[in-house]
Amino acid sequence: MWAHLADSKKFAFYLKVYFMLNFKLLIWDFDGVIVDSEKVWLKNRVDFFHQHLGVDWDFEFVNLNFGGTSDSTKKIILDKMGYKTNDRFWNDVLKLDVATMDKHGLEVFDGALDILTRTNIKQCIATGGVRTKTLHKIKVAGIQKFIKPENVFTIDNVSRGKPEPDLFLYAAEKMGELPQNCVVIEDSLAGMTAGLRAGMTVIAFLGSQMYQNNDYIDKVKKLGVHYICFDMNEVKHILFDKI
Repeated sequence: MWAHLADSKKFAFYLKVYFMLNFKLLIWDFDGVIVDSEKVWLKNRVDFFHQHLGVDWDFEFVNLNFGGTSDSTKKIILDKMGYKTNDRFWNDVLKLDVATMDKHGLEVFDGALDILTRTNIKQCIATGGVRTKTLHKIKVAGIQKFIKPENVFTIDNVSRGKPEPDLFLYAAEKMGELPQNCVVIEDSLAGMTAGLRAGMTVIAFLGSQMYQNNDYIDKVKKLGVHYICFDMNEVKHILFDKI
């Protein structure tokens, strides 16, 4: 299925022209974009919150309230909900995630490597995860030769996580590009919001089955995202195919 572009073909044409003239930097989120892992981490949160906070939140509730956010942002959300957590709590969450990926691995989405291996554009990762965990995830996924450590930006680099634009703006600055010349690939509403707030072009990648429902797609459209893709071939078509 080809990407769902803006309703106006003329508008879509001008967007494509803009891409061809201005696209300099591709900023990847990691979980749910390069690898189909967001659902794994959220499942871990469902189980961990139940065990340590005594709540009976299901996957849908946790995804709605915490999906696509860093653990530091999750902590803030929990605080507002009346659940206080400490550093030990989140260190144990990290250990659980590392154990999960070491046991089961991380599956790279089909087509992602076709884009990551492109050398004609700059590429980096900007994720809400902590740096140590992110570098480990990159190694487990087997893509460390495509993204250098200095081109990996994490929540450790900024004081505010997604949906604030800080991380994407930081990544663009470090990569030497203006926000308007950057394209962000995101799966979460928080990440898409951050990209839009940063003044970047956002591609919503909904390759994970957890996002392939009309309710979520409608929420993405309401954000004002012009490109919605369900596989990486669609993303590649938008980024690199000539008009």
